[in-house]
Amino acid sequence: MRLLFLAFVLITTSLYAERIKDIANVVGVRDNQVIGYGLVVGLSGTGDGSSSEFTLQSLSNLLQTVNVKIDPDDIKSKNIAAVIVTAKLPPFARQGDSLDTVVSSIGDAKSLEGGTLLMTPLKGVDGEIYALAQGSISIGGRNVRGSGTPSHATAGTIFEGALVEREVVYDIYSQLNANLSLKVSDFKTALAIENSINLHFDEKVAVAIDPRTVAMQRPGNISMVEFLAKALDLNIEYEKENRIIIDERTGTVVAGVDILVDPIVITHGAITLKIQPSVIEEEGAIDLKDGVSLNPNESIVSMDKNKTTIANVTRALNRLGATPKEIIAILENIKRAGAVRAKLEVI
Repeated sequence: MRLLFLAFVLITTSLYAERIKDIANVVGVRDNQVIGYGLVVGLSGTGDGSSSEFTLQSLSNLLQTVNVKIDPDDIKSKNIAAVIVTAKLPPFARQGDSLDTVVSSIGDAKSLEGGTLLMTPLKGVDGEIYALAQGSISIGGRNVRGSGTPSHATAGTIFEGALVEREVVYDIYSQLNANLSLKVSDFKTALAIENSINLHFDEKVAVAIDPRTVAMQRPGNISMVEFLAKALDLNIEYEKENRIIIDERTGTVVAGVDILVDPIVITHGAITLKIQPSVIEEEGAIDLKDGVSLNPNESIVSMDKNKTTIANVTRALNRLGATPKEIIAILENIKRAGAVRAKLEVI
């Protein structure tokens, strides 16, 4: 029997002291994706079969570079696999820095476990080679329940498996201006960042130009590196948005413990949920405290509107034996009825 769990974390509208660097990014200072095509060798008969002609052709081309000429049709080995290698090139990465790489099979290989990736150039969107990847593949030891077969054996990781060969040039030292991009658009947060930076440097060096962007001009007496270091480390009062996250595939609900629900009556199948100004004691009802009354005989949940939160609703419904799918349906309908003002996201 498959078990589904309901998880709760704190997602509230309370004010928090957050550093600017935790809620905003410097425009232009970002990761870059690199990708390459390579071969994995050393597999124990779990590599690509003869139907993966591109693998055999790639091996034939590789052997020709070491003066071994062989027709692809004559290759019968199942110890090799064609793969796509991906990695992220972090900002300001320098030659010789190591990158973690992800290796994924593109043929009909059964497993990459125990394989070794041969030297693979990793290119950016401009077609230039930025890193070279090579090394032993780690599958991670994830097994299918009840068997010894890795559940994701056709993909693995090479930790620090690539070396940076070309740098992405970004001269931030000589810049006079920089822009901040908020991770979540909000007029109030953008204005708070502007005020905090201007107050700290005692001059008008930052201006919020929209709810996501804050333009900054460095003071003349410090470098851009020092300016950003000080500005990004400033604290501001940050108001987190109320959210309810629902994963319908796994039956997981993530919500704030203090998201209140307005008075409402909902009937879903044999379950009735009553949120009212005060709890009316009914015969056979069980007092769960915190303004919650549960009547398991009639599948009725009664709640005090002043104490009813999404967390209480879900906990009470769970006590009634409601399935995760039923709980999710009730929460979605509570949102549609306008009884809760938190943002609801279904993933």
